[in-house]
Amino acid sequence: MPQLTTHVLDATTGTPAAGIALVLSTVDGEVLATGTTGTDGRAALGPDVLPRGDLLLRFDTGAHHRAAGVPAFHPFVVVAFTVTGTEHLHVPLLLSPFAYSTYRGS
Repeated sequence: MPQLTTHVLDATTGTPAAGIALVLSTVDGEVLATGTTGTDGRAALGPDVLPRGDLLLRFDTGAHHRAAGVPAFHPFVVVAFTVTGTEHLHVPLLLSPFAYSTYRGS
């Protein structure tokens, strides 16, 4: 199982955000993995062990909102985080058309 998982919830509808395209990369732009959230809004990405240091997880939120016919302020969301070891990392995203929040999950 990859070391990184995510879960995207659409706060407007209270449902998982399926079909969100994801890109995991280094801050230098090296793409480590790509993926898409499933019907449950979840995805597992990347290698079994992530490189230590700062990484970026990009969520294509604009496409999600356009598909729903909802105007949105954020065309995408990039979450930066630091990998310090080999523990499992969970990066959830709570999404609405004009705001988002994230945190280190478990």
